[in-house]
Amino acid sequence: MIINTKNITILKLSIYLLIVSLYLQPVYSMAQAPQGSPPSISKKEKQAAVEAISKLLNKQYVFPEVAKKMGQHISDKSKQGAYKSIKNPREFSETLTADLQSVSQDKHIRVMFAPNEIKERKQAVSPADSIALKQQEVEMYRQQNFGFKEVKILEGNIGYLNLTSFEETEFAGETAAAAMNFLGNTEALIIDLRSNGGGSPTMIQLLTSYLYNAEPVHLNNFYWRPTGSTTQTWTLPYVPGKRRPDVPVYVLTSNRTFSAAEEFSYNLQQLKRATLIGETTGGGAHPGGVEIANEQFAIFVPSGKAINPISNKNWEGTGVQPHVQVKQADALATAHIKILENLANTTSNPQLKSRYNWQLMDIKAQQKPVTLDAKTLQTYAGSFGVRHLKFKDGKLFYEKEGRPAAELKAMEKDLFSVVGHPYFRIKMVLDNKQPTAIKMLLDNGDVQEHKKTK
Repeated sequence: MIINTKNITILKLSIYLLIVSLYLQPVYSMAQAPQGSPPSISKKEKQAAVEAISKLLNKQYVFPEVAKKMGQHISDKSKQGAYKSIKNPREFSETLTADLQSVSQDKHIRVMFAPNEIKERKQAVSPADSIALKQQEVEMYRQQNFGFKEVKILEGNIGYLNLTSFEETEFAGETAAAAMNFLGNTEALIIDLRSNGGGSPTMIQLLTSYLYNAEPVHLNNFYWRPTGSTTQTWTLPYVPGKRRPDVPVYVLTSNRTFSAAEEFSYNLQQLKRATLIGETTGGGAHPGGVEIANEQFAIFVPSGKAINPISNKNWEGTGVQPHVQVKQADALATAHIKILENLANTTSNPQLKSRYNWQLMDIKAQQKPVTLDAKTLQTYAGSFGVRHLKFKDGKLFYEKEGRPAAELKAMEKDLFSVVGHPYFRIKMVLDNKQPTAIKMLLDNGDVQEHKKTK
């Protein structure tokens, strides 16, 4: 969700937190609502909610004509008795959400039954109350490590960042800087947004700034209906640590990638700064903020729209289409393979080329695992000097005398990786399907052959 932070005051944070948590879930259901059954909602309360929501949309929704149609739609349905049988206010909020989205096709719009949060907001009148809400917000972010779920180095010195949300840099900037600097010496960078539901444009700005030099780069424009103004976002002139203007960047997407995560992807795609791999994203390009409709209901109102300075368009309703379309589950391996292939093809260092190709074989084998039957594995069992291949419980194991056994995983019919020992592999030397020797293939290119002795 792209949040217009100007529309979220400290007094709205409790409601904001609740709705943000819903956006970060792949599916919202009644089971995810707060515990306990709420009191039944009356016809009068439903009508009041319809009127209040319609008024807010007409005042702030980015497209006035669409706002009128949405308000008219739920008003007509209310008059026709479509909501008469609904007694549960949470179900009513879900129904209103679906009805509003059916007209606007805007996935950012969401009605929320939040009487406790609304009451808390109205009771927060002192500076101490405001500070308490601020601390609540920061604590929620901290417990999720500000969206930075995983940062690691993949085989081939490939940087990997799994980012599940874009949080405000006021809170998350230090964590972002630590993550980007940890990845500062990698050969390429993979940013995984497959489970990212969006968040703040300030984090988009910070992370993108690490991918460019200090000269400003125009990222996006936003039109805001309430003020009739247009704002711009640019990369930052300063970031803590190392910039990576030349590092190859790959962004992983899924159909759950939404809003601010889509903006990050779309910006880099338009700037030709990254290769996108995965699925077409969710299709939400209208930023906004949480508004209070009445004592019971709040609504996220998209009051603006993104306008990319290169395409003069956005991804609303269509999503961001990746350069390489694959199932989201295959996106990481696909990116890793592409990077290693590029590195192997461009390096002039023969040792690096050999190492990249070695790692490529591992990843491709994991993508398309080979299964050998028990009879074949039993045939391979035997002694090769002080090295032994043993068949046990349907698996083949490698054991050197005096050392623990390690399971063998088939990469090809006659080639095995050694679990826990990525620097060597075992290749069977066969004569009429019977082993006569094994070759130990080392990652530095060396080959050692050992004849079968038993």
